[in-house]
Amino acid sequence: MSIQKMNFKERSLLFAKLSKISYYSEKKAKSQAKKLGFTTVEFYNRDGAQAFRFANDIDCVIACRGTQPTEFNDIAADLKAMPVIAETVSRVHKGFKDEVDELWPMVKDDLEDLKHTDVNVWFTGHSLGAAMATIMASRCTNHTFFPDVQELYTYGSPRVGWKKYCKSLNVVHHRWRNNNDIVTKVPLTIMGYKHDGTEHYITSDQKIGKPGLRDWWKGLWEGAKNGRFDSISDHDITAYYNNIKKALP
Repeated sequence: MSIQKMNFKERSLLFAKLSKISYYSEKKAKSQAKKLGFTTVEFYNRDGAQAFRFANDIDCVIACRGTQPTEFNDIAADLKAMPVIAETVSRVHKGFKDEVDELWPMVKDDLEDLKHTDVNVWFTGHSLGAAMATIMASRCTNHTFFPDVQELYTYGSPRVGWKKYCKSLNVVHHRWRNNNDIVTKVPLTIMGYKHDGTEHYITSDQKIGKPGLRDWWKGLWEGAKNGRFDSISDHDITAYYNNIKKALP
């Protein structure tokens, strides 16, 4: 089925699933993606920066891999919070930009090949992968030789760039935030960083709502009763998938 024909819940779950698959080995990712209707899978991998291209005759999804605790390059990227000049407008997080720069020559070539086709292009990612997907989508929307980006779906995304950068994206961005996910609160706004897109906030009782102090405390309390640290466990991509499934009608 064409992704465009899916409803919002179906798309949100599909992209959450693809974001999860992006953490798999290349062999397992190919197997899982083909079950979802993608006939070709390309793995981009350079110096620890990684992403997948899942495609068929209708759709092409670039799914960026998030932070892996065993990958030093991923940890280093998260810590390089210095704002630097973006390829497009204003400033972005240096570590996130560096990760994209590693993969961009490969991704760029594949996307340019789709410019004069009817294939729809989508971006997605979780955590560090969400930030990378945002930057890649931004580069596409600011240059005429790339195909139009249909939509961007991110899960547990940190703040990526300054306010002017976020305003320049010009892409429909559905940004999912699961209750107390700590990654969504960094880098700090005092450094100039802002969030982009439409936030879809999942409350502590798995409903769509608005963040607030009461729900923050409730999430922490429920997590403590179940022996988990809510701010960390809420960041898990599987938690995103399961809670979106419960929260959307």
